[in-house]
Amino acid sequence: MYNEAAAMLLKRLEYWDHAFFCRLFARSSSQVMAKSSYWLSKSADGPLYLLLVLLLLMLDVADAWLVTQLLLLAFALELPLYLLLKNSIKRARPEQAVSLHRIVAHIIPSDTFSLPSGHTAAAFVVVTSLSLIYPACLLPLLCWGALVGLSRVMLGVHFPLDILAGMALGVLSSLAAANWLGVW
Repeated sequence: MYNEAAAMLLKRLEYWDHAFFCRLFARSSSQVMAKSSYWLSKSADGPLYLLLVLLLLMLDVADAWLVTQLLLLAFALELPLYLLLKNSIKRARPEQAVSLHRIVAHIIPSDTFSLPSGHTAAAFVVVTSLSLIYPACLLPLLCWGALVGLSRVMLGVHFPLDILAGMALGVLSSLAAANWLGVW
């Protein structure tokens, strides 16, 4: 009985996730939306994080070394967990999902599986880490992180629950790193 209830709950959750994905993805057909989503997604690529740290250090921003340490430790926690989860869960991307028809992503994803979203996890490592050191930046950082996650859905490479899992992974990795360093 318990297994049946859990299976029904998971089925309903998957249905909601697919339906929400389809509603969002349907709005990405315009060139403007597809290009905006592409560049928002690109803003969460790894090399830009290195550039951010270098910029903070070059400008001698207060606590730049602490931010650097926090980001390095948080990414050192996030990346192996991301790889473990992605390769253990092996959730199909929207294009390969059996229940979805005619989904063609706007980009080619960097790997096969979708859960969790690595771009979103990385973005929320940055959002959380920077917000812990510079609390006044929380709102714009949260907006950016949420838009990165949304862009991954709009590009057709992630379901909404992939984004929520990526957010949780990024936040928890940063909080664990902050706790380790005595920042939080």
